[in-house]
Amino acid sequence: MWTSLKAQLLEVGNVKLIGADATEYESKSTAGPGAGGRGSVFFSYEGHRVRLAVTDDSPITIRHIGGGTVMLTYGCIEVLGKLEKPGSHCPGQAYITISGSCIYHCRYCPVPGNAAPTKSIDEIVTLVKNAGDIHAISLTSGVVGTVEEEEKRALDAVEALKQFNLPIGVSIYPVAGTAQRLHEAGAAEVKFNLETATPELFREMCPGMDRDLINAELDTAVELFGKNHVFTNLIFGLGETDDEMKSTIDEVCRRGIIPTLRPFSPAAELKDLPRPGFKRFMNLYKHHRAALASNGLDATKAETMCIACTGCDMVPGLD
Repeated sequence: MWTSLKAQLLEVGNVKLIGADATEYESKSTAGPGAGGRGSVFFSYEGHRVRLAVTDDSPITIRHIGGGTVMLTYGCIEVLGKLEKPGSHCPGQAYITISGSCIYHCRYCPVPGNAAPTKSIDEIVTLVKNAGDIHAISLTSGVVGTVEEEEKRALDAVEALKQFNLPIGVSIYPVAGTAQRLHEAGAAEVKFNLETATPELFREMCPGMDRDLINAELDTAVELFGKNHVFTNLIFGLGETDDEMKSTIDEVCRRGIIPTLRPFSPAAELKDLPRPGFKRFMNLYKHHRAALASNGLDATKAETMCIACTGCDMVPGLD
């Protein structure tokens, strides 16, 4: 039931929040899907979760009864569940964006238009201290200044956050040697994002970025961090075919990398492009599950970042 329900909810991607005040359950993002938007909530049902953007106009309604208990209604579907409190951006983790702006202008990404500030190390440490009951720390970032400067900020943050004795995951745009330096600094997991199913789409969607470099750092990361601890985002809904996406899923899984299948969320230059539909979610999810299994990969072993959260994506083994 959950897999089908989550695919239907992610097909829409947003929710109308009514009922008792739910401010303490809402989260705002400066990176990823929904960056710069009104905010989002994490709906939980029988140990599973989905993250939905809050809007005034959605076919999905969540009525907050009180104390985090909610009734989700979508057409003929009615499900009693819970809202989860975000630690810092997502439940159970302090998921922190270091730099909330970016010199790159990926066509689907709202971050360059946000002009959000870069957090200091003291601010990052304070966010973790105030995150409540968490089991992991995750860091992501745009690129402000140079890629090398952004990597240095991430390395400094990892060093400062080791005091909490929690696994630290890092997702940044790499340069040559980034995986090695993050490993030496004490990061537990890394995510370097290939973003698209094909190199041709990557050149179109992410001008100025180097896919070959990302691939090289991913392979180095598998050698250093091991299987089940290296990830890459693959966005579906940007114009690729199912065969192209499945081929890339197979390729990265063979290399020991767990792909995060991220549904396209209309934003930036592509704000008028539709979200992927339910049938596509289910088709790719089934292929993703089989590809992980056939290559000895297990998403339940992930300790940090998006795979461990599951809010924005369907994750085999956890959904």
